[in-house]
Amino acid sequence: MKIAFVGKGGSGKTTLSALFIRHLAAAGCPVIAVDADINQHLGPALGLTDSQAAALPSLGAHLPEIKEYLRGSNPLIPSAEAMIKTTPPGRGSRLLRIVEENPVYAACARPIALDEGSVRLLATGAFTEEDLGVACYHSKVGAVELLLNHLVDGPEEYLVTDMTAGSDSFASGLFTRFDLTFLVAEPTRKGVSVYRQYKEYAQDFGVELRVVGNKVQTPDDLAFLRREVGDDLLTTFGQSDWVRRLERGDEPALRSLEPSNRAVLEQLRQEVGAAYALRDPARYTAQAVHFHLRNAESWGNAKVGADLSTQVDEGFVLGVTEAEPAGAGV
Repeated sequence: MKIAFVGKGGSGKTTLSALFIRHLAAAGCPVIAVDADINQHLGPALGLTDSQAAALPSLGAHLPEIKEYLRGSNPLIPSAEAMIKTTPPGRGSRLLRIVEENPVYAACARPIALDEGSVRLLATGAFTEEDLGVACYHSKVGAVELLLNHLVDGPEEYLVTDMTAGSDSFASGLFTRFDLTFLVAEPTRKGVSVYRQYKEYAQDFGVELRVVGNKVQTPDDLAFLRREVGDDLLTTFGQSDWVRRLERGDEPALRSLEPSNRAVLEQLRQEVGAAYALRDPARYTAQAVHFHLRNAESWGNAKVGADLSTQVDEGFVLGVTEAEPAGAGV
């Protein structure tokens, strides 16, 4: 199951995504956490020190190796250099799974032991001064899109991504790679404006979007969100002493989280399960192809010096068509 948490800065999306990850891990579910946000705060929210988070390997730094591994023996992709972030899988490509060992995870994923359970964390890497003027942040998350396009996952297996709600995710189709997207919104005009923008971009692609209200303190706050968001409002996360302790640098046990807020996390999990049951592999693959062709025409063909539309395997459907098993050597 692929899940995204999005929202404006300060909305609490990283805190909620980390809490959801902890909730899944405590239930014994296999979880891969992905920090694809420009600020890279998911590691500390999961209990890493700042120095530990800074030492995480960067997906962006390993992009050439990731491409080479995923390319496998796909005859439509002559080299890793010919791949761009939207290159879809085909017969011969190596596919990834949540529960396995492979060279990509070995190079880029790091295990994090939580007070209940554990997760594997992948991080895009911070947006540094060296990137200014030569790259946009969406180039950093290109590795995430490649991984999602090549990931075969099953029920009760989770990949949870903390990412920006900005226009970068719409440039390449990253926003269509999830079974369910939780948009974390405060009861403010700015909070709901992010929702409207995301909804407008996503509605033509069948994106399953649910709003989680955060920092809701009064009945007026709740009424505001209901009025502005309507049926997309799934639930609200209440004020939390547990979260305040976490933000002060404490490491409170998950079992001490307020029961009402723990119930919200389980509600999110149930909603993900319902969305997963509606998954359409053919549509998912077709959308990947759509955005690949669009990116190829707008910039990819010129960058690579080749017609990248020839990379599309017309008969391939992710999760349905057999491909090279993941875990094989590079």
